[in-house]
Amino acid sequence: MALEQLSDVVQRCQAIQDDNYTTEDYSVFQIAGRSCIEDGESAQVLSIVVDEENKNIVRCMGWNLLGPLVQILLKKEENNLPHCLAILTHLLEVCSPKELLVGLLEQVEEAHPDSIAETVILLLQPLQKVLLRLGGRKASSVGMALSTLLGQVARLPVPQTKEQEEDDVFSLCRCCSALLVFVRPFVEEAKQCRTPMPKKDELRTELLKLVCVCVCCHPSSMKSLCEPLLEVQLKDPETLAESPLRNFATEILGILSDIGESLPDLLSHSLLRRREVPGFLEEEVCYPKESLASLAYLLFVQHIAMDTFPTVFSSVFVLQCNMEYINLFLSRTEESRLQKGLDLYEKSLVRVEDNSLPVQLMELKSFFSVPQNLVKVMTLCPIQHLRIKGLQVLQLSIDKFDTEAKYKFFQCMLKTSHHAGVEGYIIKNIKNQIDFALKPEKGNEWFMGAHLFPLLRQVLCLPQGPETDLLQNLDRVMESLNLLRYLLIRDKAWKNQTGIWTELYKIEDNYLKPLRTGLNMSKAHYEAELQNTKDNSKKTNAKESQTQESVCSLTVGNEKMPNMTPEMQLQVLHSALHTFDMMESVLARIEEIIEVKEKP
Repeated sequence: MALEQLSDVVQRCQAIQDDNYTTEDYSVFQIAGRSCIEDGESAQVLSIVVDEENKNIVRCMGWNLLGPLVQILLKKEENNLPHCLAILTHLLEVCSPKELLVGLLEQVEEAHPDSIAETVILLLQPLQKVLLRLGGRKASSVGMALSTLLGQVARLPVPQTKEQEEDDVFSLCRCCSALLVFVRPFVEEAKQCRTPMPKKDELRTELLKLVCVCVCCHPSSMKSLCEPLLEVQLKDPETLAESPLRNFATEILGILSDIGESLPDLLSHSLLRRREVPGFLEEEVCYPKESLASLAYLLFVQHIAMDTFPTVFSSVFVLQCNMEYINLFLSRTEESRLQKGLDLYEKSLVRVEDNSLPVQLMELKSFFSVPQNLVKVMTLCPIQHLRIKGLQVLQLSIDKFDTEAKYKFFQCMLKTSHHAGVEGYIIKNIKNQIDFALKPEKGNEWFMGAHLFPLLRQVLCLPQGPETDLLQNLDRVMESLNLLRYLLIRDKAWKNQTGIWTELYKIEDNYLKPLRTGLNMSKAHYEAELQNTKDNSKKTNAKESQTQESVCSLTVGNEKMPNMTPEMQLQVLHSALHTFDMMESVLARIEEIIEVKEKP
């Protein structure tokens, strides 16, 4: 029945001049042709399609058969496969390339989630052939095709393990390899388009936008060919000798070079743009920051295409360029992004000489934002190895600043971190810098004398006076006391190199006395709670004790801990009192040193 309908509409249309086919003709051709293909009559459809008398009909209507053809080809039915391939090949040669492009991209967009990879791989070659038929008018069409293809590829899971990448369990590696083959002729054409001719320049600009940007970048309007590289942790050659994704990344950077993009210009784009370098990137190509961040990671962490990066750039300049990308990675919450940010920051810092970063860099926004995001990683990230790595990178960054920059950095961190653990770590670094300054011939004006006092005032203070939660601020308080004890022991009153003895009366009034008051109040409170808990425990039986409401509440990160049994309460209260004893021990030692005031 369907075959008869198809034959009838074709015979009727043969008599029509100037391709004036009706809407009904198109509809019957599409429905009947689809039914024939789906019913296994593809051989008969092929004979109709290749008939020279039907050439004009097929040229106008043939693209409507793409849907059923693609479905049969995906099913790989042996009986129909050769005929359907032959039909598709003929349609690609005869039909309008614009209509074919729309039809093929519809099939890509409508791909079933379970067959995305197969659909993309199947249609890449037909799409390439259609685009090449467009000649010099292909730029925007290439962009549209890449947008659709990459949007689907981005839906594929990214392999997380060596085995998944080797076996290509999600077919992502095959898709990436096929996409590189797909873009290659357009890249080759872009290489030939470096000419002042308007048409050629327009094509090159479009290809830079749609090949360079799509290959490297991640526009909000489309998924990027580089999207898998943002998610995956590339395996080094020692772990996986033949890594498809590493090879993919290598090809990506190679394509950028082929189409005339300079890696240094790309990575320093935002930095040089702020300096208003004349003529920089006059093609008006947009480079999304996340994609440039991925490019920096591939270059400086994975060392892909590093041999093409000039060695004339200083390590400080490279760090400046990368700070914006590091900040972007660290501002995210995904493990892959955070890991890349930490790795890129570490690799950028190790290239820099210790104590060499000048204080002027502290005026740059990224040198303020990166430490703030680093603090979030160290304090809020649920992944332990990233928290540990964050602390290591923080210390590495401190080591690279010169003395004045360290001073300004410590001031900033004490003011903005709002975390006792981080503040305690910074105070420990301040102590190390003072110790270094007190060594013979190592003195500096920033950690001795007048400059030291403002920093010490930031360190030796209680946020809420005597009412400060000493348990929550344990790290800060203990490191502050240790610093003060060190200064009083190391810098004798008769030397007073740091000026600590001159400021001591202020420190006593503003810090030591409020701290002593706070300690007494806290100890009295917890001792009373301890006695109440013991008394309540004696008055209740075991069953009642298990359900008794907690009389002690602890707050961590502004959240109360759940109710505890009396035994747990006793343990917590004893631990708190032990902590107060530690503080009191150091405080007593400081008071003793002040009272004695050692003399020569």
